Amino acid sequence: MGLEIGELDYSLAHVPRRLPVVYSRDEITAIMGHLHGTYRLQVGLMYGTGIRSAELLSLRVKDVDFGSNNVFVYRGKGSKDRTTMLPQRLIPSLKRQIEKVKKLHDQDKEEGYGDVYLPDALSRKFPNAARELGWQYLFPASKIGKDPRSGILRRHHLHASALAKKIRQAVRGAGINKPARSHSFRHSFATHLLESGYDLRTIQELLGHSDVSTTEIYTHVINRGGKGVLSPADSLAV
Repeated sequence: MGLEIGELDYSLAHVPRRLPVVYSRDEITAIMGHLHGTYRLQVGLMYGTGIRSAELLSLRVKDVDFGSNNVFVYRGKGSKDRTTMLPQRLIPSLKRQIEKVKKLHDQDKEEGYGDVYLPDALSRKFPNAARELGWQYLFPASKIGKDPRSGILRRHHLHASALAKKIRQAVRGAGINKPARSHSFRHSFATHLLESGYDLRTIQELLGHSDVSTTEIYTHVINRGGKGVLSPADSLAV
């Protein structure tokens, strides 16, 4: 506006850091008992790998590597790539899921569809990749829909709201009086690894945190109430 404002004197607003909502191992078991099929597998992957719900739903068939026991996360938060472990107990369910994706993809191709959305310029660099099984979403949507970017009719991945609804139902069904959040399975993954003796640096890499200080928040919620200090009330004789 052409006004002389001089030298500004200010400090950035402080954003308070909230403690994460973490489910205990028993609570995880109870929640899983109220989930079935695809949703049970999805929650198992979030808890077993530490990936975010958006990263989970963006997984492609090719991102699950049974040979190296890795799950590859591409373009995660901050557009960063990373790997995390593949839980061995989920391998049979994952193979069944991939077989379901293959049958659905074959059906789509027969009906004149079968092209999946490819990120960045991959569709131009690899024009045939969109129809390959490896690039199909690991958790595809139940229906063909119109891509809002291009208007093309194709199958996207499952919507996050459907997963969130199932998690709410499972947490309530398990009688757990904590917020029902998909992100809590990621928090539980990190906390339980820390309780098991894994170092912060390893957990930081698995979570994809840029700074270890972000990972340190889990040291405040590990299963040692009061940071492992015995309460004086617990030493009373009465």
